[in-house]
Amino acid sequence: MIRLTGIERVFRVGDEEVHALRGVSLDIAQGEYLSIMGPSGSGKSTLLNILGLLDRPNAGRYELNGHDVTGLADDELARVRREAIGFVFQFFHLVPRLTAGQNIELPMVLAGIDPAERRRRLDKLLADYGLVPRAGHRPDQLSGGQCQRVAIARAMSMGPTLILADEPTGNLDRHTGQEVMAVLERVHHEGGTVAVVTHDPEIGKRAHRRIRLVDGEIASDERSGDD
Repeated sequence: MIRLTGIERVFRVGDEEVHALRGVSLDIAQGEYLSIMGPSGSGKSTLLNILGLLDRPNAGRYELNGHDVTGLADDELARVRREAIGFVFQFFHLVPRLTAGQNIELPMVLAGIDPAERRRRLDKLLADYGLVPRAGHRPDQLSGGQCQRVAIARAMSMGPTLILADEPTGNLDRHTGQEVMAVLERVHHEGGTVAVVTHDPEIGKRAHRRIRLVDGEIASDERSGDD
């Protein structure tokens, strides 16, 4: 599904160059569940942003679903992101003035999906994620766990093949975080590919594959049963 080859990402800070990623090569198969860990500044979020087509590498090649997406124009990148990738963030990034249902529906509205089809998908997502009683509530009327479930449902609204989660439990208490991880893991069990960036070793261990970055390089790549 994903093949990264020799990915380099360099940022200029003042007169200095900061190498966020150094020659990263990585294959991710359809249906994998992996965590990306490492100390602060190791390149975790940079790698996730490149996987999500939110950032471009300075060098290397990125193939997604068999297509080279490295040099796509911005409008093509936006189309691929919309159709193939769902994002879940630590701080939810819900639109405050929209209800839970409207937040989930928003990507479908922007994609121009027929209203009847939007309604069908929305009803299913609200039911699947236990949000029917909260569909008409705004984010400030929801708990943190409910907000994150809305964010996951929104990420799934376009039927993506890849879900990228950046510290999805970082703004939640441990119990609520466990519930949110169970929701993400259900996405994996239903065939989705899930990659989670986390500082929490307990969350990281839940993944079937665990990648550790140090100074922009892959220091280890372990799978369940390897250790």
